[in-house]
Amino acid sequence: MAYRYGEYHDGPDPLAPPYDVRAALDEMGDAILSGSTPVHALRDLLKRGLPGAHDRKGLDDMLREVRRRRRELRESGRLDGTLEQARALLDKAIGQERAELFPDPSDDARLRESELDALPDDTASAIQELSSYEWRSAAARRTFEELRDLLRREVLDSQFRGLRDALADPDPAAMERVRQMMADLNDMLDKDARGEHTQADFDAFMDTYGDLFPERPRDLEELVDILARRAAATQRMLASMTPAQREELNNLINQTLDQAGLSDQMRRLGESLYARRPDLAWNTPERLSGEEPLGMGDAVSALEELADLTRLESALRQDYPGARLDDIDEAAVRRALGRSAVDDLEALRRIERELEEQGYLLRRRGKLELTPKAVRRLGETALRRVFSSLDAGRRGDHDQRDAGAAGELTGSSRPWRFGDEQPIDVVRTLVNGVRNGGLRRAEGAGGSAVRLSVDDFEVAETERRSAAAVCLLVDLSYSMALRGTWAAAKQTALALQALVASKFPQDAVQIIGFSNYARVLQPDELAGLDWDMVQGTNLHHALLIAGRHLDRHPDFEPVVLVVTDGEPTAHLMRNGHSAFEWPPSAETLELTLAEVDKMTRRRATLNVFMLAADERLKEFVDEVARRNGGRVFSPSAERLGEYVVSDFLRLRRAR
Repeated sequence: MAYRYGEYHDGPDPLAPPYDVRAALDEMGDAILSGSTPVHALRDLLKRGLPGAHDRKGLDDMLREVRRRRRELRESGRLDGTLEQARALLDKAIGQERAELFPDPSDDARLRESELDALPDDTASAIQELSSYEWRSAAARRTFEELRDLLRREVLDSQFRGLRDALADPDPAAMERVRQMMADLNDMLDKDARGEHTQADFDAFMDTYGDLFPERPRDLEELVDILARRAAATQRMLASMTPAQREELNNLINQTLDQAGLSDQMRRLGESLYARRPDLAWNTPERLSGEEPLGMGDAVSALEELADLTRLESALRQDYPGARLDDIDEAAVRRALGRSAVDDLEALRRIERELEEQGYLLRRRGKLELTPKAVRRLGETALRRVFSSLDAGRRGDHDQRDAGAAGELTGSSRPWRFGDEQPIDVVRTLVNGVRNGGLRRAEGAGGSAVRLSVDDFEVAETERRSAAAVCLLVDLSYSMALRGTWAAAKQTALALQALVASKFPQDAVQIIGFSNYARVLQPDELAGLDWDMVQGTNLHHALLIAGRHLDRHPDFEPVVLVVTDGEPTAHLMRNGHSAFEWPPSAETLELTLAEVDKMTRRRATLNVFMLAADERLKEFVDEVARRNGGRVFSPSAERLGEYVVSDFLRLRRAR
């Protein structure tokens, strides 16, 4: 046998790995760090879609496709095609009859011509009068029967998709089967209204008449939905015509149903369908602007699809209160956009569920919140972005080699040297002794012994990682948001938190936010933190809190980093209240610089990352650098994380 391998087309690839929701969280991260709520960030992600190996389309992609399809349908043709075709066949039949009568000089021929001359202009009325007319022309008789067959097929096809093909052969038995089907359908609907209907009844109905329903509904509810949407589209087609066209086509429909013996059954069905689905737009006009005339069945199909697309467009926009992906009708997506769009929709629906089930989002009091696990993930992502812009040679975090027995093992070893305090690597020492010929048979023990020389000994390498007390002071004032640096500041704080947790777990890190007051920020609140709509940059209070953190860890190396875009404009008074003044008062500057001097006495280097080019801010940070010996950086918002992390690593190596 020959085998051929290729791309799998019947739905999603069954061998593809499951979608990594961590990537979805990373996609949401930038929006969340910029101040968006998890709900809005998730909604924006679902609109954009899921990039990567799966390349799932988002709601916006589906929306564009729906709107394109609507434009195509609106330009597909005119609604009066059946009327136009009926008039053409009627005129043809009358013309053929006149051609047969013209050579005949008899009074009967002249009487017949007068009857034809007296036919009403209305097509339905003319057809009604000609239904009892005895045609002299065989060709005219055949054309008139063709007209009646056309109307019967088009009228029934406008109610039941597919009956046009079933009635292509003018067999009286086929028409009788349609009448029986409608009677059984109405009886089944009445039985369901009384609560007596069962699935077995529906299955028996489909076994008998399933070929008349190409949609292959699975139960009565699905069948009702199919028929109701088509009946509503028929009403919209009539509502979209001019009054004269509507009256003429209505008369044709009623006349055709009367002649087919279906008027009563069709009326019963229409009433049942309307009672079950009054939510459908039954009489809403819908204009088509194409040039090609459409038959009644085709026009109803176009309007039915347009109605589906209109409802689908509203659901895909998700711009109404309480909107959810569950509001989007999967069947409507399949009809309008195909199987692949259903798979895309299911992937989008799975994202929110997976984010909750895997512990990244928590629904509390009807709101979505980030969990600590999600915050850690955002921090790790921020750190990876920072490291991606740093040179590999600047990433080291080992402070001191040969730290003695108290250090941490590196996993490598080296030959022992006089004065080494590292632990002996026993395994490698014995291996060296055997390789150097030190293996001897032990006397009287029946075993072997290894004779070791000084050159055989190896020691395990260690390193000492000194613990640091890290303080990151982040400006929360409103100006950070105005300058577009707020998201970068939060991302930097998360990156530093992730770096310390992963590379320096022995360090004690504290992140302090300050505006008119300062406060300690917990890691799990960093991502969703918003700026403060208040006046004041109280660096004085932030340094006070940082000083207490350093004092609680006297044996730790002090590291203080400040991220700000403005000079101090507030300080903490003795009564605990914040005093704001701009331009900064002398008292504010004096108290802030006094805390800087205390940091200097604690041996804490205070480095400032200046996010604005303000002259007054530059003068202030220059004075801080002169008093403390720290450094001043002026990075762009995009490179803030790189500057802070690399400076922290430099300080750790220097210590």
